[in-house]
Amino acid sequence: LMVWLRRCTHYLFIVVVAVNSTLLTINAGDYIFYTDWAWTSFVVFSISQTLMLCVGATYYLTFTGVPGTATYYALIMTVYTWVAKGAWFALGYPYDFIVTPVWIPSAMLLDLAYWATKKNKHSLILFGGVLCGMSLPLFNMVNLITVADPLETAFKYPRPTLPPYMTPIEPQVGKFYNSPVALGAGAGAVLAVTFTALGCKLNTWTYRWMAA
Repeated sequence: LMVWLRRCTHYLFIVVVAVNSTLLTINAGDYIFYTDWAWTSFVVFSISQTLMLCVGATYYLTFTGVPGTATYYALIMTVYTWVAKGAWFALGYPYDFIVTPVWIPSAMLLDLAYWATKKNKHSLILFGGVLCGMSLPLFNMVNLITVADPLETAFKYPRPTLPPYMTPIEPQVGKFYNSPVALGAGAGAVLAVTFTALGCKLNTWTYRWMAA
């Protein structure tokens, strides 16, 4: 019975975090696709996605103890978000209206740090967290540069649930710059260590709750 309960708790956590990551992605996407505050938007986007990836992937990775599960978790997040992107596309919005974040390479770095240090949890928190937090903004900016101008897209296809003041007035203002990548990577490298530690602690709490 305890094994069954533990497995159910584990899978419930995975589903909840994966679904929440999708919702947070779409909400963080508002800043990128519907305003001309490119600096703030990309940093907020990067930190929010680093949070969801580090906490969820670390929880999953330390729960199973098998290097590779962080990448698998990132794949789950990616599939969920592609479904959301497909829903917007089905409603008649352009393909570039929602951009799926690039989680998988950063998750692979988490797995690598865990595997290379022989499953050392503290190395995962320190090295894996820094690598994940630094790399995610870099990969995502490369991804975002390849899509159509998000401000122009927002100007042509305003999201009906947003108030009018969040629709860009000048769609050509501020596409993307290099500075938000540096700020996002710098903030992410620091905060991701805390996020990764939280993922490990969630795993500990789960086991303690099951043992009670």
